[in-house]
Amino acid sequence: MVKRKARSEYDDIAGIYHVLWADWYLPAAAPALQQLLFSRLPPPARVLDVCCGSGHVTRELVRRGYQVTGIDSSAALIAVAREELPDADFRVQDARALKLEKRYQAAISTFDSLNHMLSLDDLREVFAGVRQVLEPHGFFVFDMNLEEAYTADLRQWSVTVEEQEIALVRGLYDFETRFAETEVIWFLRAEGKDCWHRHRSIVKERCYPKSEILDALSEAGFGKSDAFNAEELGVSAGLGFGRIFILART
Repeated sequence: MVKRKARSEYDDIAGIYHVLWADWYLPAAAPALQQLLFSRLPPPARVLDVCCGSGHVTRELVRRGYQVTGIDSSAALIAVAREELPDADFRVQDARALKLEKRYQAAISTFDSLNHMLSLDDLREVFAGVRQVLEPHGFFVFDMNLEEAYTADLRQWSVTVEEQEIALVRGLYDFETRFAETEVIWFLRAEGKDCWHRHRSIVKERCYPKSEILDALSEAGFGKSDAFNAEELGVSAGLGFGRIFILART
């Protein structure tokens, strides 16, 4: 049995995560989501948002009229999502051990969230759980990073400066183990004071070849699964480089 972490590595960076990536992923990924999800599924269909984070993509699903359940292992991210979208259904759950009473016409997982599964067994558990909560003829749309994505701008810091916070982010990658790390260092201005508090966190991911991903989907009981190069779907180069989108059908 997999030992579940009581605390997510995103709990400590939930606030800065919500600010840094609030307006970045969705506009860039919108052409792919339109082709693979929105054009195939009319609202008010039920959609499961797997590893929904603070609800950046969930907001768009709700806006389009879908009935959405969002799950994430980070209680801090779910707290932000609930504050942002009080009428949506959010659950603190490990994606490897879904416990849901509903069945869904579609599931989605975005922003390479499934690369956070650090073993192939973990990834298989997610696929098996999603497969079980999908209705017949349902489908699962998700994106993952391939090795090219982790080697772009390797070790180079990107800096975001706001009035009350400064964030530095860089990626690290081990070619032998295929493990990646995103190091985040941020400074928050103390309220009413001209001083800053420093924070640091490391978020881990793992890279999987496309063949392993497709094999794991098949083993989980999915039928036909198609992989698409993100840039070919119209995703901008900044987000699309080294990223694939998968459409897996029950």
